Amino acid sequence: MVILLLEKVPKSLRGEITRWLIELDTGVFVGRISALVRDLLWEKVVATAGSGRCAMAYRIDRELGFAMRLHNYTDRVLQDFDRLTLITVRNAEAIRKAERLEREIERLRRRAERTQQPRSGPEHTSHQ
Repeated sequence: MVILLLEKVPKSLRGEITRWLIELDTGVFVGRISALVRDLLWEKVVATAGSGRCAMAYRIDRELGFAMRLHNYTDRVLQDFDRLTLITVRNAEAIRKAERLEREIERLRRRAERTQQPRSGPEHTSHQ
């Protein structure tokens, strides 16, 4: 059994997923597929999702009885504790601060690139 969650992904990807899984609700898919198809489907989802978020849970012989995969989740991280996978949820305020910092770094990087570019334009000549 596989459960796949897709958020803010292209509609074409959701349509393609319905070839293998049933869409219970918008972006919520469930079905029974082989491990090979599951892994190939995950690769396709990650490659096509863009900035969208994707999560998958599937049956596996482990303590919990299932495994999970996440893609583009900034607030959640999967962590393995002696073959027991748990989800670490990051503090929302820390996430906002990190995103603001990333934007500021990118803004400063662009500014530095602009100041390092040679300036082109008409040469200033003196009239005599």
